Amino acid sequence: MTLILAMLLDAAVGEPKAIYSRVPHPAVLMGRLIGWADNRFNQGEDPKSDRRRNGILTMLALAIGALILGKLLTAFGPLVEILVLAALLAQRSLVDHVRDVANALRLSEGDGRMMVARIVGRDTSAMDGPAISRAAIESAAENFSDGVIAPIFWFALLGLPGLLLYKITNTADSMIGYRTERHRDYGWAAARFDDLLNLIPARLTAALIAATHQVFHGWPLLVRDARQHRSPNAGWPEAAMARALNVALSGPRSYDGEMRDFPYVNVDGSHNANPDHIDAACTALWRVWGVVLGLALLLTLF
Repeated sequence: MTLILAMLLDAAVGEPKAIYSRVPHPAVLMGRLIGWADNRFNQGEDPKSDRRRNGILTMLALAIGALILGKLLTAFGPLVEILVLAALLAQRSLVDHVRDVANALRLSEGDGRMMVARIVGRDTSAMDGPAISRAAIESAAENFSDGVIAPIFWFALLGLPGLLLYKITNTADSMIGYRTERHRDYGWAAARFDDLLNLIPARLTAALIAATHQVFHGWPLLVRDARQHRSPNAGWPEAAMARALNVALSGPRSYDGEMRDFPYVNVDGSHNANPDHIDAACTALWRVWGVVLGLALLLTLF
């Protein structure tokens, strides 16, 4: 019942500004801790070996701390569990941010580029309408796995300790898991551990999207596309969403001024994604969310 109530609370209120304008969001607190550790420990006489060792120790300390904190919070009872889980789910906020891109793009490509830049890390200045739409849909699919299905999975498996372990790892990966000069070694452990924790949830997300949109018969092709993706996990929900909407996703894009020739996911789908496709992706997220809620209810009853 804790999971059901938390899902409903998140769906109803999302991230209320009245609260988070006064107190930091739990993910913000996690980010501050990771940022402090990055500034303090991402250094060493031998940049490669020392930074990788420090990164491993940092990730180990964060993981242990998350497990201990989760255990302590559990002792305060189900109300605290519901509030923490609801705060760390991202269904309502994700859908709202993605739908904002569709609404902005209907006004102009400039508005669409400005809005999509808030949810993706790639260069957006030269994006046309289809590229903006693809980016929004990809963000919807990937973040649905990271922000909804994976937290639910780890909470269902290990309770609040599992949830906090996943969230601190995922936050660390998003901050220091990039293969930049500064974080290539120090962020290695965070990136690899995040890959491990998302291994099952990413594939589960793909299966849920495929099953709820009658595209499960294309599973072998979905698997093929997912394995071509640059990420070991993000390709799975993206490939499923691409087939659910019959659009081509991923493909060439620019990072830090450098154009990268990534392969398309579902290359035979439409290459002219538009705001209607973004809206359809948001509807898909709610459909899968509803199925997960129903499954949670059945498990609670029986």
